[in-house]
Amino acid sequence: MSLLMHTLHVELGERSYPVYIGRDLLADPQLLLRHVSGAQVVIVSNESVAPLYMERVRAALGTDKHITEVILPDGEQYKTLATLSSVFDQVMAARQNRSCTFVALGGGVIGDITGFAAACYLRGVNFIQLPTTMLAQVDSSVGGKTGVNHPLGKNMIGAFYQPQAVLIDTNTLQTLPARELAAGLAEVVKYGLICDEPFYRWLQASMPKLLAREEAALAEAIERSCVSKAAIVAADEREGGVRAILNLGHTFGHAIETAQGYGSWLHGEAIAVGMLLAMEMSARRGWLDRAEVETFRELLLAMNLPVHIPAGMDPQQFLELMGRDKKVVDGRMRLVLLEALGSACIIDDASEAELVELLEEQAFRA
Repeated sequence: MSLLMHTLHVELGERSYPVYIGRDLLADPQLLLRHVSGAQVVIVSNESVAPLYMERVRAALGTDKHITEVILPDGEQYKTLATLSSVFDQVMAARQNRSCTFVALGGGVIGDITGFAAACYLRGVNFIQLPTTMLAQVDSSVGGKTGVNHPLGKNMIGAFYQPQAVLIDTNTLQTLPARELAAGLAEVVKYGLICDEPFYRWLQASMPKLLAREEAALAEAIERSCVSKAAIVAADEREGGVRAILNLGHTFGHAIETAQGYGSWLHGEAIAVGMLLAMEMSARRGWLDRAEVETFRELLLAMNLPVHIPAGMDPQQFLELMGRDKKVVDGRMRLVLLEALGSACIIDDASEAELVELLEEQAFRA
């Protein structure tokens, strides 16, 4: 029996949509079917998630839907144009029409590919997010960013395309590998750092409960993260201003992911190191107390997340990859730093010397 704990709304005018958070929501036909308009449904999942949850979702959809299953290989390394093309191959072979609904059943990679496929197929069809990882539940499923990676940069090809609804089933976190749970929690911590210091303090105190997968703690962490994300997206859907603060640690982190090969480091692991670098840079500018940087480092260690840049990755490689990042505007690299805990800012005045010194010291520290 499902238990709906929270319902939030992402307010975007005619593109507004609900975010449902609760237990066993994947098996709730009332929630799912209210957002499926036609008789045709495409469920996109991967080889790890489909055996766990595909039948549950099919049962919730009932027997009167024409369902096409698209099962992709699992991993960030498959978030490519080739994989996207394979989705189109299968959907077109099944003769899915413009009234179909795409359903993303999986983590961030599945959500990003499915959303981008929905944005492109027949110039746009409806889609629903059913995120099954912590990272997808608190971050990538909400806000409409979709896309794939390119060998030269992460998420460089994509579209802003909002779902019809997001159904977050907290039970799926019980089957999530511990490494992926910790990586997802890195994005949860990000919300506290950028806009909600009380939440950050709560996370510091509650991390043992979260890592132990206590249901009430997980539901609260997901809700508070989604409230922050929804408010920021409502204020700036297409990242022309304040939404950029969601990228704390991401310019550094995306460089790590690209350099190491997609899938070698989990996204949240790379972002953890990126956030630590951003906090160190903020402290060097006199905005943060160095003790807070060390406390954050200790929190990451308690979460079994990395705190060092990858061995063999030198500052010049960092700078080259960061310079290709999609957040570079008119040749100026934009970085998100912290003026204080719970207060992020966007800067574009970081010098190459400042960045090289930061990266060299962190590499030496490792």
